[in-house]
Amino acid sequence: MVAEAKGRDPLGLRAGGEGTITGTVVCAAAIAYSGGHTDSVAALSGVILGTVAVYWIAHLHAVTIGSALTHRHHPLAAFEHALGETWPIAGASVVPLAVLLAASLFGADLRTAAWIALGASIALLTAYSYLAGVRGGLDTWGRIASGLAGLGLGLLVVALKVALH
Repeated sequence: MVAEAKGRDPLGLRAGGEGTITGTVVCAAAIAYSGGHTDSVAALSGVILGTVAVYWIAHLHAVTIGSALTHRHHPLAAFEHALGETWPIAGASVVPLAVLLAASLFGADLRTAAWIALGASIALLTAYSYLAGVRGGLDTWGRIASGLAGLGLGLLVVALKVALH
């Protein structure tokens, strides 16, 4: 894997940044939609994990089939390649889920814990986008604009939450 040759990449930002972003957005959307429709942190956690799993499996299948069709890889080799490419989608749910659980453990009610986890997701999207600007060689204002684009995406998810509740 390319990222392993260049050093650790625990969030998959070098090897699969698009998966990390997709997983974070899916996780945030699951929190936004289900935060007001579940009656416990356990139920919301299940919704988050289930939703992210469905998106990850769909992407895993798409990359597997695409690799087999485009590159004529054997289906098992294509599947192995797809696992390496898509794991950040599933892994991206870890931080918002941990924030949700931690907020609950520290006494936040379900609604507050969901908002805190959604805020953490937005912070991640902003930070990932800013980092993309840094790695893309943008100047300070370009980096800020890149970060604001991630913030805008996160705020779009908040608008979804507000509209649905």
